[in-house]
Formats: sequence, structure tokens, C-alpha cells
Amino acid sequence: MIFMKKIILLLILFLSTVTTAFSQEFFLPNSNYVDTATFMVWASPKFAVHFPFDSGYLSSTFGYNYVAGLDITIKTKSNWTISLTFDYMFGSKLKKSPKDILGGMYFLQQKISGNDTTYIPVIFNSVGNNNVVLGYEGRYWSFGTTVGKIFSVDRWKNSGLWLKLGASYFGHKIHFTDPNHFFPQIDQNYGKGYDQRSSGIALNQFFGYLFLQRRRVLSFYIGIEVWEIFSKPDRGYIFAGDLKGTTDKLPRLFSGLVGVKLGWNLPFYEKKRITTLYTY
Repeated sequence: MIFMKKIILLLILFLSTVTTAFSQEFFLPNSNYVDTATFMVWASPKFAVHFPFDSGYLSSTFGYNYVAGLDITIKTKSNWTISLTFDYMFGSKLKKSPKDILGGMYFLQQKISGNDTTYIPVIFNSVGNNNVVLGYEGRYWSFGTTVGKIFSVDRWKNSGLWLKLGASYFGHKIHFTDPNHFFPQIDQNYGKGYDQRSSGIALNQFFGYLFLQRRRVLSFYIGIEVWEIFSKPDRGYIFAGDLKGTTDKLPRLFSGLVGVKLGWNLPFYEKKRITTLYTY
């Protein structure tokens, strides 16, 4: 139910933004201006927020995440687009308990005084005077390509509804932060047995609005993005949790992401079109 409320809020935000983008005269002092479709190349720094769904390795381990990335896009005269994409996703809180992630390292054995030892509980993503601090979050990354089509509206031939389909390589893992170096297992290669790194092929779809303003540097796009990820653990062994053991026989599972994406288009090249008018 909470997930559906988030999706409804995202759709409301998307529709309100599209409605605003349609009123492009706000940006153009000359209301008679006509934007002619042409060949273009641009780069797009982008930001997104994603929410996971289903029950695969990613969805069962991580919560919502933030995305920063870069696309390089070529647009043809007929408004077809092809893009090279890179996404780096971060800030995802974990759904699994600390014991499922660290196993026996959930309690750290450390000398307090002399020959006495005690087990100190580990505090995650927080600070305490009598506890060991260990931070962790989900990190994802992907690179791939998309093919799309812009459906222009009225006289704005380079702008309009933008539909894209894509495929990418996709990886995700648990990223640990051990500022006081209490966990040599995490700081060294041994930590690879705890990060539950997984990878695979991902498909993605985007539906939104592309706005290419006459001053191209003010151009942007916004829309809804959906990911279908088919991943499996790619380390040889996992040391703790429900996936503990060798990973070669683990199946490839489906996880999904849905969210809102916003990009800023920075033009590299545009083929100018010249129209000659004859009077008699």
C-alpha cells in the first residue's frame, strides 16, 4: 500500500511537470518561433530516485536509492534517438539485518583492559561512545545503451513526449565504511565475501517529456523510469546470511526499480537548417 502511494505521488509530479513544459511560450519572447526538427548531439547530466519492487537479490536487500549519471545522445532529423548511458546509484539503506550481513562479526571481540575481553555490539550508521561504528549502504552501477523516439507536439519539432527502451550491464553490492579500521576483514580483500556483489543484464524503459528550448543550454527532460534487473551473486563465496556458501549454483533472480528521472541537456552539435523564402 505504501509502495502504491509512492508511485501515485511520482505520477502526479510527472504529469504536473509535463503540463508546465507544454507552455513553452513562457520561455520564448517570440510567439511565432517555429523549432524545426534537426540532427543534434547532446550530453545529459542526470539525477533520479528509484524504489525497488519484487523479491530478487537487489529488491530483498536494498531500499530506495539516489542516482547520478551521464548520457550521450544522438538525435536524428526524424526524432529517433540513441544514447550511451552510465548510472551510479548510492545511498540505499539495507533491508537485511546486520546479523544477516556480517554473521559472526556482528559482535566484535576487543580487549578493554589487561587480559579481559568482551563483545562490543556494532552500531550501524551511527556513533556511540561504547560501541564500534560500521557504516554500510547499497551501491549500484550500470552502463549500456537506449533507443528512443520523440513524438513532437504542435510546432515544437525537437521537443515532445520521449519514449526510450534500453539494455545495460548492471551490478550492485553492499558498500562498507569502517572509519576506525576495527574490521580488518572488511578493509581487505576478505571483505569481498560480505559485500554480496551481484551482476547481470538489465532492461529499462523511460516515458517522459523532452524540452529543447531555443537557447539549447536551458533544455531538460523529466519522466518515469522502470528497470528490470536479472542478477546473481558473482563472488565465489558468501560468508554470512541466507546466501552463505558457494554461489555458482545460485539462480539468476528478477528485481525491479521504478522512479523519477530528471536530466539537463548540454548541446555538443546541432545541424543548422536554413529556410529560404521567395516573394513574387
